[in-house]
Amino acid sequence: MQNIKLKWIYLIILSLIWGSSFILIKKSLIGLSPLQLGALRTVFAALFLFSIGFKSIKTIQGNEWKWVAISAFVGTFIPAFLFAFAETEIDSGITSILNSLTPLITFVLGVVLFSIRFSKNQLIGVIIGLIGSIGLIWEGSIINPQQDYSYAFLVIIATFGYGINVNIIKRHLQHVTPMAIANGNFIVLVIPALIVLYASDFFALRLFVDQSVQNSIAYMAILAVLGTGIAKLMFNKLIQISTPVFASSVTYIMPIVALIWGLWDGEKFSLYQLLASCVIIFGVYLTNRNK
Repeated sequence: MQNIKLKWIYLIILSLIWGSSFILIKKSLIGLSPLQLGALRTVFAALFLFSIGFKSIKTIQGNEWKWVAISAFVGTFIPAFLFAFAETEIDSGITSILNSLTPLITFVLGVVLFSIRFSKNQLIGVIIGLIGSIGLIWEGSIINPQQDYSYAFLVIIATFGYGINVNIIKRHLQHVTPMAIANGNFIVLVIPALIVLYASDFFALRLFVDQSVQNSIAYMAILAVLGTGIAKLMFNKLIQISTPVFASSVTYIMPIVALIWGLWDGEKFSLYQLLASCVIIFGVYLTNRNK
């Protein structure tokens, strides 16, 4: 019973954090390039996690490190860059909507690659949530015809990475603590991130002169600590106390939070998007209600 309550608490908090991540990415891109943002986000998150739980990596067994490494790249490193590049062309709210494909991708990958069984209710709920997401995307394309939606494929690729990551943690890292998984991920990623950061000419920026760069780094630091560091710990725990589909259903609620932030920042929002958001919430309920 306690895990049932706890998983919903984690789901709501993660939805608020990750729903706010898209506007933080948008603000960070004012003074940083997508490569700089993705790399710096990884480095800052690594420093934060190392400071609170570096010793936890001792609990990772030798044969588990390959799964930790795969999880690191497909679930954190690559998506960080894909989302940054996507938001150079499409609104933060629309990006979060596309991200809501993750539960469907998780479902398909879980069945095809990991032989994980799902109930009929989960399948129907995922489909309903997807229908709501399509409605949001459709309406967004109508009210934002000037946006290049080819960049949407970058977000879709990222959802495949998330789907693989969720199933890897559930299948192969179930008994590894969330802190150990997170720190293991960033031990693998910190060197590649520093290499990308150097290659992106970050150190040539006028860090102490350009106010826009300073503001972008501040937004990015919040994004790294909350959206990558703390949220990753919570998400790993959520996967372990629930199911892959429930954990990935956080992406159903995130668009609502992101759209509210987008509206505050001047992005367009319509009544049809509100109705589609309600459909998404119903999909979450149906997927996770008791039999």
